[in-house]
Amino acid sequence: MFDAVPATPAAPADLAVQGAVEFDADLIARLSRNGPRYTSYPTADRFSESFGYRDFLHAVADLRTRGGAKPLSLYLHIPFCDTVCYYCACNKIVTKNRDKAVTYLGYLKREAEMQGRLFAGMNEVEQLHLGGGTPTYLSDAQMEDLMAHLRRCFRFAPDAVGEYSIEIDPRTVSAERVHSLRRQGFNRISLGVQDFDPDVQCAVNRVQPEAQTRAVIAAARAAGFRSVSIDLIYGLPKQTPDTMRATLDKVIAAAPDRIAVYHYAHMPRLFKPQRRIDEADMPDSDTKLRMLQLCIERLTAAGYVYIGMDHFARPDDDLAVAQGQGRLHRNFQGYSTHADTDLVACGVSAISAVGATYSQNVKTLDAYYDALDRNELPVARGARLSMDDVLRRSVIQKLMCQFELSVDAIEQAFPIVFHAYFAREMEQLEALERDGLVELGPDWITVTTKGRLLIRNVCMVFDRYLAERGPASHSRTV
Repeated sequence: MFDAVPATPAAPADLAVQGAVEFDADLIARLSRNGPRYTSYPTADRFSESFGYRDFLHAVADLRTRGGAKPLSLYLHIPFCDTVCYYCACNKIVTKNRDKAVTYLGYLKREAEMQGRLFAGMNEVEQLHLGGGTPTYLSDAQMEDLMAHLRRCFRFAPDAVGEYSIEIDPRTVSAERVHSLRRQGFNRISLGVQDFDPDVQCAVNRVQPEAQTRAVIAAARAAGFRSVSIDLIYGLPKQTPDTMRATLDKVIAAAPDRIAVYHYAHMPRLFKPQRRIDEADMPDSDTKLRMLQLCIERLTAAGYVYIGMDHFARPDDDLAVAQGQGRLHRNFQGYSTHADTDLVACGVSAISAVGATYSQNVKTLDAYYDALDRNELPVARGARLSMDDVLRRSVIQKLMCQFELSVDAIEQAFPIVFHAYFAREMEQLEALERDGLVELGPDWITVTTKGRLLIRNVCMVFDRYLAERGPASHSRTV
């Protein structure tokens, strides 16, 4: 099985300045296009309904046959929210009927138990992530019960080794609840903020006072959370460079360990809540670029390292350390420090990555409950990767995570001659080299400091499915 690339040899020193990024507005405006975010390859829009529950069982059986099972990364999707945020494109259910969460939790525990039995003997969890929706929609007692259940179904690595994270809406938790989450085993916490400006918050139906957010961060520090992350969005209605500057000042003062700055993708045809946004309030393309430039300049000046895509981290944060050591990974939760794991995902719409397969669960509650009532895992679609898929996934991962690729490392891991196998792709890279996005050598492909913001463009060169069938519905690369 071709699923690992050996450790990358040292890159040329003048090309490996970690965290360096150069903003070129003209280049971005000219080259930005719709494209995948590459949380997987092949991307989820290429999954097929011909891949089902039994294919997932075969993938797990293959792991046993091969031996030497990897640790697990466990993801649980909690789809419920109290209120709707107009910008949101997540798979969610907005309801104040808490009975729905009671029913869902019962089925979620059943799925986790089935997965725990399936992976018996190779079920040590090194990474856990609860996403949504709003995971803290669950009550404290429900979360306590869920975490105890997971520990019965899986073996968890010690707190000092494992990375156990949860996304929270600061409007849904008290300081006491934050301390309770730490006692329940979470050691990383991610806060949705998006923007601190009151007018922007009203325009997207997410009113969240700064004091409320700061109180949650203070509680997380006092409770001993190892890492605190903040999510921001640029491109929202009523945002301007001035409002973004004020928000950045407040975020930097709060001193989180990680900051994600996402580009708002306005696709009201696909996501109904976005239809409530007044498009007359939306910033234009030039304004959005100025806000992105401001984010990069302010955060790097404050000492944060540009990890890639939308992510920044303190130099001593695990993400920055992993990138510096060539261990950074990218999956459906974004950048990760646990590369050598199989991802097992539970809940509606959740996506697993086991061996050389991807599998996605059904997207509705009724279909989810129906599958589990038949004692079947609720797999709706997926993909079994060919050698070419695994090869291209490795190339894209290296570029996304390290901004450089060792040709020798790829040739050691796969039975190819790189420049011959990727002859067409190298021609396309030569065009990107003329644009200043990459530097090409016989042994290395290096993304320049200008090209790092357009890393999706570089990776799209290696996406065979884009070349064959064209782009699906994706956001702009910048």
